[in-house]
Amino acid sequence: MSKTSLLLAMLASLSIALPVHASDRYRSRPPVMVSPDLQASWVLQLGGVPAQTRGYAAPQRLRQAVPAGRQRIVQQPQQVLRQQPVQQRRVVQQRRVLFPQQPAAQPVAMRPDKPVRTQIEPQFLPQMVQYQTEQKPGTIVIDTRERFLYLVMADGMAKRYGVGVGKPGFEWAGTHKVTAKREWPDWRPPQEMIAREAAKGHFLPAHMPGGPENPLGARALYLGSTLYRIHGTNAPWSIGSGVSSGCIRMRNEDVTDLYERVKVGTKVIVI
Repeated sequence: MSKTSLLLAMLASLSIALPVHASDRYRSRPPVMVSPDLQASWVLQLGGVPAQTRGYAAPQRLRQAVPAGRQRIVQQPQQVLRQQPVQQRRVVQQRRVLFPQQPAAQPVAMRPDKPVRTQIEPQFLPQMVQYQTEQKPGTIVIDTRERFLYLVMADGMAKRYGVGVGKPGFEWAGTHKVTAKREWPDWRPPQEMIAREAAKGHFLPAHMPGGPENPLGARALYLGSTLYRIHGTNAPWSIGSGVSSGCIRMRNEDVTDLYERVKVGTKVIVI
């Protein structure tokens, strides 16, 4: 018998022993058992252990290598995230030690050597008061100790204004007349003042045009041939204090009111 005939006879016997039915195609098949060889490392690199091989135990070396590798990949970013806040806190603490917190920059008007109040005390606001004097109505009397300027009125009355006066060492007294009046005057500080302030670290301009920032304020009454004036100010909180270089300071609204009430030639007495 030829080989071909023998093969056909064997197939025929199998078909008789194992009849095939149409419903066999829908039968559940037994699980496919995969060889443990599929646990090789090159298979694991394709995406893990196939579902069919979960029943097999991987070699000890592979079971240890895979989690360790995955742990390094997954946990490394987590460690960085946990360490960043700690490092940031250390940097902040070091900066606090090396660079203590500095106070916010203050405007020139709020320097430590200036009063911190922004409003004058109520007693330095303009008001009518009784004032007994031998001076004629229209005379200006400035009491540098009490920090008041009196414009003498009739019937023993006077209009009183609060003023700022010369600081210690710059006080003066005397009698003069108003020799000039200026609205929004410009300012030319004398050389002595420029040098004195420069020694303190405050540098003054040689000339400043009139305006809200000008230290002479809105109005100025010039006294005799001196460098002293009755003038407004850009620092109204200084009213009631001894802070000037000898001039008499008033609030801008107060000096404007006084400016309208007096004339050139008015007598001014400083006591």
